[in-house]
Amino acid sequence: MNDTLRLYGLVAESIVDGPGYRTAIFTQGCRHACPGCHNPGSHALEGGTLWTLDDIAQKFTHNPLLSGITLSGGEPFLQAAGCAELARRAHGKGLTVWTYSGYTYEQLCALAEREAPVAALLQQTDVLVDGRFVLAERSLELQFCGSRNQRVIDLAKTRAAGSVVLYQAPAWC
Repeated sequence: MNDTLRLYGLVAESIVDGPGYRTAIFTQGCRHACPGCHNPGSHALEGGTLWTLDDIAQKFTHNPLLSGITLSGGEPFLQAAGCAELARRAHGKGLTVWTYSGYTYEQLCALAEREAPVAALLQQTDVLVDGRFVLAERSLELQFCGSRNQRVIDLAKTRAAGSVVLYQAPAWC
């Protein structure tokens, strides 16, 4: 595994990329190129800046106020091995892991059968926000996603149930 990730950016303390204070890690590179994407600068596969996993982890391992990390993009599953390792480190610190993807959960499960890093990142993800952003279905009323076709999936409950279970935000969110 490579010990670097190509990032579009990083926000050490975000309150909009999942519940609570989170470190939001925006990966560089996305083949979906959704019209209306809020991070169009993240699409180029060779853009962004190389970060070591250690440098990224330093952003979330010493802040006692954080409740988790969020892997967004770009498309985190294009750098699945490094993202899975970051997620493993976050779990080791008692943090939750949210991952945003333009792929659907079903597409990711199919990819995971062929690509071990995709399977590892899915396994390390607590909540998956899936599906491409669709401008025609955009809504500012949605919590944690941008268009009505996207789902916020509780992966632990989904694995236990054998079918998709949507995430239920705590009342304080």
